[in-house]
Order: sequence, then C-alpha cells, then structure tokens
Amino acid sequence: MLARLYCLAVVEHATRRVHVLGITAHPNAGWAAQQARTLILALGDRTGDFRLLIRDRDGTFTALFDEVVTTEGIRVVLTAPQAPRMNAIMERWGGQRTARVTRPDPRHERTPPV
Repeated sequence: MLARLYCLAVVEHATRRVHVLGITAHPNAGWAAQQARTLILALGDRTGDFRLLIRDRDGTFTALFDEVVTTEGIRVVLTAPQAPRMNAIMERWGGQRTARVTRPDPRHERTPPV
C-alpha cells in the first residue's frame, strides 16, 4: 500500500495560491509538459499577469516543458543548486504535505482501555 507519489504544484508568490497540477507515481518529461499545458489553459486570460516561473533542476523538466511556458511570454528561471531558500514558499508547502502524510496525527491514536 505504501507507494511514492510525485506531486507537481505551482504557487503564485504574490497570493501564495497553490495550483496542484497533477500527481503520479511515474513522472516523466511528457507528463510534466502536459501539466504545463494544463496550467496555461487553467490560467486563461491571467497568463499575461505572470512574468517568470521558478523551477528546480529535476530531469523531468525538459526543454519541452520550458517551451510550453515561454511561448506564453513567461520566463523560466532555474533554482541555484542546493538553494532551497530560492523557492522557499514551495519548499515549505511541500514539506508540510510530506509531514502530514508520514507522521500520524496524535488526535487519532488509540489509547488502551483502562
């Protein structure tokens, strides 16, 4: 039952609104590019409000992913290697989700009968 799942999410830094684009057990370049297309469609007319997309250097994000975003006039900026503060809002959001999944909630723990 335990399986590793990968979540692709984008956060708007101005509003801290998080867009969860997709979850998969096997991310690849084609899947990531399709999620970028889905984001562009979801944003619709608001696409012009965005100037840049900060992303990490994962191999899942290929030139195809970048091309989908740059065709809308959004510049892609890569995070510096080993610089979690460069994308701190997303790092914190992801960390909170991991902690919630891996740690049991003490309110739901059973207490032995007395």
